[in-house]
Amino acid sequence: MRTPNLIRLVYRNILVNTDPGSLVILIGLPALYLVFFGFGFQAVASAGGAGNSYLTYLTPGIMSFQVVMAGTVGGSMLWADRRWGMLSQLLMGPFTRLQYLFGIMLTSILFGLGGAAVMLGVAYALLGTIPVQPLALGIIFGSITAGSIFFGGLMLYISALVKSNTAYNSIQILLLFVVNFASTVFYPLSSSLPIVLRVLFQVNPLTYVADAVRGAYSGTLTAMDVYQMLVLLAEMAAILFVATRAYMRSDVSYE
Repeated sequence: MRTPNLIRLVYRNILVNTDPGSLVILIGLPALYLVFFGFGFQAVASAGGAGNSYLTYLTPGIMSFQVVMAGTVGGSMLWADRRWGMLSQLLMGPFTRLQYLFGIMLTSILFGLGGAAVMLGVAYALLGTIPVQPLALGIIFGSITAGSIFFGGLMLYISALVKSNTAYNSIQILLLFVVNFASTVFYPLSSSLPIVLRVLFQVNPLTYVADAVRGAYSGTLTAMDVYQMLVLLAEMAAILFVATRAYMRSDVSYE
C-alpha cells in the first residue's frame, strides 16, 4: 500500500529535525532550564523561607515552553526549504502546497506534544510525581496542541515574509526571548511589575498556555484559565488564517 503524502512529509520533517544538534536545542535546552532554574531558584526561595515549591511551579511552565520551540521547527523548515530550493522540488513531485502546509503544522504539533511528554518524564524523575488523571492530562496536552498550532502558524507567517537568513534568525531569537520571559513560564504575574511588562504578560499567548497547563498539573484550574484558552483558540484560528494566506502567496524558492 502506498504511504499517504501527508505522512511521508511529516516523516521527512521529523527526520530532518531529529539530528543530535537539533534535539539538544529542542529538548535539551528546556530540560536544562528545568533542572538549573528549578533547583537554583528553589534554593533562593528556600533561603527566604518559601519552601520547596518552585520546582513544582516551574515544571508545567517548561512543558508549556515546548509550544514555542515546536513553532520554530515549522518556520525554520519552510524558510530553509525555500532558501535551498527544496520546496520547489517537493511541489514538482506528488505533493501539493496544502499538503506541505499540513505536514509542517502536524510536525509542530508532534514536537510540542513530544517535548511536553519528555518534560513530564523529567518532572517525574525530579519530583517523584506527575498528574495521572485523564482530564488533567487531556487539558495539558490539549493546551500544548493549541499552543503549538499558534506558534507554528506565527513562525510560518514570519518565514513566508522574510527573505534574509540574518533577519529571520534575528526575529526568531528576539521573539523567543520576549515570549518566553514575558510570560508566566518562570514566574507569576505580579502587580509589582511595571505596567508595560504586565501588559506583555496579559497579551502573551504563552501565558495562556502556561496558566492552563499549570492549573491542570496542580489541580487548580480556574474560570480565568478556561477563558484564556478560548482566547488562545481564537488567536490560533486568526494567525493560522493569516499564515496560510501569506504562505500560499509566497514564492516557492529564493533562487
